[in-house]
Amino acid sequence: MNLHLQTWEEVESYLKGSRGIIIPIGSTEQHGPNGLIGTDAICAEVIARGVGEQAEAMVGPTINVGMAQHHLGFAGSMTLRPSTLIAVIHDYITSLARHGFERFYFINGHGGNIATVTAAFSEVYATASMRPGTNAPVVRCRLKNWWDTPAVKSLSRELFADREGSHATPSEVSVTFYAHPEAIKQREMTSIGPKGRDFADADDYRRLFPDGRIGSDPSLATAEHGKRFVDTAVVDISADYLGFLAQS
Repeated sequence: MNLHLQTWEEVESYLKGSRGIIIPIGSTEQHGPNGLIGTDAICAEVIARGVGEQAEAMVGPTINVGMAQHHLGFAGSMTLRPSTLIAVIHDYITSLARHGFERFYFINGHGGNIATVTAAFSEVYATASMRPGTNAPVVRCRLKNWWDTPAVKSLSRELFADREGSHATPSEVSVTFYAHPEAIKQREMTSIGPKGRDFADADDYRRLFPDGRIGSDPSLATAEHGKRFVDTAVVDISADYLGFLAQS
């Protein structure tokens, strides 16, 4: 169930039975020659909705602009500064905590968000720790990268082997093709992008990875593969979410 499609009375009713909420978080950035700029947000959102249905969980609004400064050399890419994203996540959580939500499960679609989201959780915990009194509800947060489960990794190896790469991957592009078949792009490209190397700012990234890919071959992406990735991720992540809720 999506938070933005509920009434306030329906949210109050939900909170009588569960204090957990799933929040998809992604990015708006280039994804190579055939990848949609919204790939990371799309992946997080479609999988979060699947988990919400399977686990009967509330799903909050997607945070669809992340920490992606290194992609700004490509048209259409957007970023939040790390400090801005920390503030956004902090305010999302503290707003919802006011109403009684206590377990915040972020499904992430962008590797560049990981350090910043983790820092945001620390800000949330610091805010809670410095409040007067000791009887406030305990807020807990978890970040789950949708691609980082045993079954999803196994499927990626089965379908793409060493052509998966680490950015503009065939797995994430497949998910977007499944979610938005009307937007499928076909582009000619070399079989695999340059391998991963350290980079700093946007100009450095563009110099090292001219078409945006890192070690990947997204020409292998299909909507059929995307459905398999979504179904697989939903099973694994639903179990992890329910385990998270069960923690005392």
